[in-house]
Amino acid sequence: MKNRYIKHTHISEVKFRQLLKLFCNDLTATQASELMKLERKTVNRIFQLLRAKIVDLAKKESYFSSGEIDVDESYFGAKRVRGKRGRGDGGKMKVFGMKKRGDKVYTQIVNNCSAAELVPIIKKLAPSDSTIYSDEWKAYDGLVNAGYKKHYRVTHSEDVFANYT
Repeated sequence: MKNRYIKHTHISEVKFRQLLKLFCNDLTATQASELMKLERKTVNRIFQLLRAKIVDLAKKESYFSSGEIDVDESYFGAKRVRGKRGRGDGGKMKVFGMKKRGDKVYTQIVNNCSAAELVPIIKKLAPSDSTIYSDEWKAYDGLVNAGYKKHYRVTHSEDVFANYT
């Protein structure tokens, strides 16, 4: 009855592995509890522990290795309010993204798209010997000062949307 994965629980390893399989198959805690004949609260607690473990492992992993990395910010939400220009309605969700060419993608919801918010994320995830490609947004102005010697800008106003040097 001992479980080497979760201490102080009355669920056997066999049941835990079955729950893990259901978690991986994207079942809800309610669905899994009905299938396994366990309390929903118990299943929910185990699913929360699994999610926390995934987050811990993701934080430990160095996300990008050096190479060519594209960065950009985007705004998601309702249509632009009439009369507002530029980046649209203030109620939109701001999302920052990074993509290593031919490899991983990273996205994060941010409070604002300022240099104070975006540059620390870039520094945390991208090694300083990476080549960074960005648009002309002012938040990326300080990337060279932040240690990124290879920073290239894509000029959308000249109908350029990708830069593959």
